[in-house]
Amino acid sequence: MGTKADLHDGDRLLARRAIGWGPPWLRRVAPAVEEAAEHTKLWLATAAAMAALGGWRGRTAAAAGVAAMAMAQVLSNGVAKQMCHRRRPPREWVPPEELQDRPDSSSFPSGHTAAAFAFAGAVTPVWPAAGTACGVSAVLVAAERVHSGAHFPSDVAAGGVIGLAAAALIRGATDLLRPRAF
Repeated sequence: MGTKADLHDGDRLLARRAIGWGPPWLRRVAPAVEEAAEHTKLWLATAAAMAALGGWRGRTAAAAGVAAMAMAQVLSNGVAKQMCHRRRPPREWVPPEELQDRPDSSSFPSGHTAAAFAFAGAVTPVWPAAGTACGVSAVLVAAERVHSGAHFPSDVAAGGVIGLAAAALIRGATDLLRPRAF
């Protein structure tokens, strides 16, 4: 049976391998993924496009996605990061070009991942095709956060769980508000 130390060591090993892994093109694409996800720009732009082009379904999906994303940001950045002070992966593991924009906040959990998974998780039940595209983007954001050395894999996993929980909470809240026939 694994111990907490085994989990910690495995997390560090996975991070170290992911940071150093990948073909050269991946190092060129990763900054674009990070820039798009920074300050939730990707998700807000996606919500605007869905609302403008998707009719009722697009507006509903966009509203659910933005609400879930906002909740995930509060839970991850406003609550969990304040409670769990974890250092980011060691600087010597990270290529110098990745260190320039590295945040100083707690590594645990990944707020970028929480926002991405919340948005995708809330959009999918309303508009499955758009949700699938958002899900692919969310996985790319999560992978980039580890690959860039900003987070350990467990930070990203926790962010994903927080994001999906926020999406479920928003879905549940909208179900409670829907009028019912008696």
